[in-house]
Amino acid sequence: MYGSDQYIKQYEEELGKPWKNPKKWLDLSYPFFKVESIRTPTLFMASEDDFNVPVIGAEQMYQAFKSTGIPTELVIYPNQHHGIRVPSYIIHRHNKHLEWFGRYLK
Repeated sequence: MYGSDQYIKQYEEELGKPWKNPKKWLDLSYPFFKVESIRTPTLFMASEDDFNVPVIGAEQMYQAFKSTGIPTELVIYPNQHHGIRVPSYIIHRHNKHLEWFGRYLK
């Protein structure tokens, strides 16, 4: 997700630039590149306007999970930033967690 969030400076300081240290960057992308070995049902939740943790990461993993048959859902809360502020969205997120846990943590 280099270049899509606010942490470019930290990434470059800790990992180097992706084109100068591709092995390190690929190693850190482990879940995405090893998706076929993942079996855990996963609920991805994101805020549409989150500049801190951009929705693209959830979208990419969701699509990878769907493509490999891992049970998954993606919920994107519109017009929300890093903290969800709309009361109905907060309730929805809470209920979605309970529903997901009820389905997969029996």
